[in-house]
Amino acid sequence: VQLQASGGGLVQAGGSRRLSCQSSECTFGSYATGWFRRAPGKEREFVAAISRGGYRRHYSDSVKGRFTISRENAKNTVYLQMNSLKPEDTAVYSCAASGTAVAGQVKMHDDEYEYWGHGTLVTVSS
Repeated sequence: VQLQASGGGLVQAGGSRRLSCQSSECTFGSYATGWFRRAPGKEREFVAAISRGGYRRHYSDSVKGRFTISRENAKNTVYLQMNSLKPEDTAVYSCAASGTAVAGQVKMHDDEYEYWGHGTLVTVSS
C-alpha cells in the first residue's frame, strides 16, 4: 500500500488548509487511517483517526474542534480539514493506514499502523 500526502504549505494563523492522503490500494475502504504530525525538534504525535467506513473518528485534544478527518473510499482518499490554524500546528503531517483494523475501530498509536506515506509540511505563520 502506497500513501501520498499532499496539501501542505504556508498559511497564516487563523487560516485553513486541507490535506489529502491518496492510496494506491483499490480496497482502501478496508483500512483504518490516521494522521500524525512531527513538529521541529519534537516527537511524532497523533492528530486524528478514522475507521474503515468513516463512521468513527477520534482527535487529539490539541486539534479537537478545529480539525476534521474524513474519507472518500471511492477515491481512495482521506482528508484532514484544518481550521483556525495556530503557529503550534506547524509540522510535517503524515498519513498512515492499517489493514488489521476491525470495523469501527480507530487507531491512535503510530505502532498500530503498517503503512506510512511521506509527509507534507504545514507552516503556520503568526
